[in-house]
Amino acid sequence: MVNQQIIGDPGTRLSPEDLAALRENLREQRLFREEQLRRITARPTGDGPEPGRGTAERTEVAVRLAASARMVLADVEAALDRMDEGTYGSCHLCRGPVARERLLIVPQARYCARCQQVREAGR
Repeated sequence: MVNQQIIGDPGTRLSPEDLAALRENLREQRLFREEQLRRITARPTGDGPEPGRGTAERTEVAVRLAASARMVLADVEAALDRMDEGTYGSCHLCRGPVARERLLIVPQARYCARCQQVREAGR
């Protein structure tokens, strides 16, 4: 089931074409992040000429990059799951629609712009 977001103004509506493009974008992001994780984990942290960087620093950078890639990958997977469940495009906090423009920019967005600002202000 696919959520077509008919509620709200035209700026919040997602057409079937929008959803297809967003799904494809998310799939591409998933492939990119999976490949990124393969490269990070395959790269030996103690090898390679990097002047001024020790093994510990390279390891820390690799760990942080991998953690970031895993977080984005999890967000992408969750967005694809929401598409399959028919809940894609609904804010996780207020349950209102996430604006079409926001989803076109950040297709894995879980929150509408207002709720995202509230979450970030609380950090």
